Amino acid sequence: MSQKTPEGRLETVLVVEDDPTLRLGLQKTLRSAGFRVEVAKTGAEGLSMALAARPDLVLLDVMLPGMNGFEICEELRRHDADLPILMVTAKGEEQDKVRGLRLGADDYIVKPFGVSELLARVDAALRRRRLGEAERALVQFAEVVIDFRAHRVERRGAPVELTALEMKLLRFFVEREGALLPRQRILDAVWGADYFGTDRTVDNFINRLRAKLEPDPKSPRHLVTVRGAGYRFTRAPAPETER
Repeated sequence: MSQKTPEGRLETVLVVEDDPTLRLGLQKTLRSAGFRVEVAKTGAEGLSMALAARPDLVLLDVMLPGMNGFEICEELRRHDADLPILMVTAKGEEQDKVRGLRLGADDYIVKPFGVSELLARVDAALRRRRLGEAERALVQFAEVVIDFRAHRVERRGAPVELTALEMKLLRFFVEREGALLPRQRILDAVWGADYFGTDRTVDNFINRLRAKLEPDPKSPRHLVTVRGAGYRFTRAPAPETER
């Protein structure tokens, strides 16, 4: 069921679906569950509405006129790493599910589906977002304080300027604290699965973050290299063997 946002409004779901019967059914179902619902009939319209209205969740059909759901999902991820996206489609092939998930979709629901399953998946995606926002809004380690909601970083009380991509990369690490993150996974998640970058792209951005946030960038304590495997973020200083 819907909850109110921190701003006191109903949670908004954007439905991007070209089938008028299904679109109306989704709209009625979600409204009866307490959500505010916006609808779009085409891919281009859905992308424009998602970027302008900033909904709390997007229900995104794959087969759309104009831009398809995969293209929309990828573009949305370039602007918002945390927006819950549920792909809705009649295509149940594994390769389509994998493609959607790799592009940043949070879940994949295959037609035909029941109302209970739909609402359960919507609620689960929103619940993860609510918990994540509460836990990650303010992060502190060593001399660094990060306010993701305000897009603000301070070190020793002084502001640190980060680009949008640097902030996205930093957030990717913070949300996966302690996990080993291979370079290819970082590229796919932060730059997009279709970005033709190299390992050096990741290395260069990591070095930029270290220069801005680490006490000693040449001997990093928080954004550490795991030799031959990738990187790991930790709030507590990493052991000497991982620096």
